Amino acid sequence: MLEQLRQIAIFAKTVDHGSFRAAAKALRLSPSVVSHHITQLEEQLGVALLYRSTRKLSLTRDGERLIGAARSMIDAAETGLNAVSNLAPQPSGELRVTAPAVLAQSIIVERIAEFSIAYPGVRLSLDFSDLRREVIGGGIDVALRMGWLEDSALKARKLFDVERRLVATQSYLNTRPNPISPKDIEDWDWLELAQVKSAMEFRRQEKRPITLKPSPRLSVNDAHALYHLARSGAGLAIVPEFLAQQDADAGFMRYVLPDWNVDSVGVFAVWPPNAPKEGLSSLFVKHLADVSP
Repeated sequence: MLEQLRQIAIFAKTVDHGSFRAAAKALRLSPSVVSHHITQLEEQLGVALLYRSTRKLSLTRDGERLIGAARSMIDAAETGLNAVSNLAPQPSGELRVTAPAVLAQSIIVERIAEFSIAYPGVRLSLDFSDLRREVIGGGIDVALRMGWLEDSALKARKLFDVERRLVATQSYLNTRPNPISPKDIEDWDWLELAQVKSAMEFRRQEKRPITLKPSPRLSVNDAHALYHLARSGAGLAIVPEFLAQQDADAGFMRYVLPDWNVDSVGVFAVWPPNAPKEGLSSLFVKHLADVSP
């Protein structure tokens, strides 16, 4: 019975991680051992639990019936273990975190540093990259996402909003008539972040919103590059305010139509659905949410 419980736990971890290899890495076993345990479980039950291909795994109908009970079993065990381990003086272990590269210049870095100081027993591995990392199957404990979340089976929590500004250099603005309304700038030289929808809505308290759909002159997939292109005088760009604030305070960059607001973007934390409720991932996310603006 105990061996079968172990096999069920390995089965659940394999489903949640999406492959034998990823589950083996998480469980610190070899892929062949993981496969062997699941095969044994299938033989004992007399059913197939997983469809296997060279690229991915998928649940059979019998596997779908078992996975819910398997996850409940693991949750119950982890709740009991956490109740005991919470008596320990400090959390410990390794936490792998990924975030968009642009957030390396945001307040989130200070929050992560505060977490590291508060929990010296936790080893943090941080990956700031504009390459979107897979959480399940990629060995990621927590991913920070910026923008609009897609539907997902991952757990998610909103941390804060990032204000955005429409910016340009003073030298660029000197070549154009002074704009009064967003419609005055629709045919200007727009720079676009490729991952963000091109339509944008401008709001002013006493005015009706104005939606623009400019044709970008230049599209780039990195927020830092977008800002530096605008900073070099190539045109207009909507960027996170924290990127432009220092240059704006110095008078080198200008906020275009400062009385009109564009939508802010949310910063979210996402993590695997099977992560322990009181584990390191949840502790990390709670810390960021509690101290973020």
